[in-house]
Amino acid sequence: MSPDLLFGHAGTLALTGWAVLILGPRRGAFWQALPAWGIPALLSALYSGLALAFFAPTGGGYGSLAEVRQLLSSDWALLAGWVHYLAFDLAIGAMLARRLDTIGLARWLQAPLLLLVFLFGPVGFLLALLTELFLRAPARLASGQPAA
Repeated sequence: MSPDLLFGHAGTLALTGWAVLILGPRRGAFWQALPAWGIPALLSALYSGLALAFFAPTGGGYGSLAEVRQLLSSDWALLAGWVHYLAFDLAIGAMLARRLDTIGLARWLQAPLLLLVFLFGPVGFLLALLTELFLRAPARLASGQPAA
């Protein structure tokens, strides 16, 4: 299988997880576990295989931007890096959705935050955390606890 074909399959798998997370029910163990554990685990297994097979031959490392460029210089190693992002962004999105459910944020208000996590990982993560902090602050202040 070529890196391009595997790239497409990994993307489809990740998009399935995001669709379930944003549009699917959050009741039932299966619907909670699929985007939170199932799909990230499959993507992580794929990443592990790719990383073990293709990072060492490229050389490079993590000490400088030039070393990272060399580390990801093959299509296979670049694919491994991409799959890493797909797995972690989905797992983080599922964790944030669970937290936002806990504070009662409507699903239609969660959707843009989750889309930002999907498209711009850390931006969505930060906005979701700030949203949670903002929504929890009044209750914490009323109880005399600090907002953070």
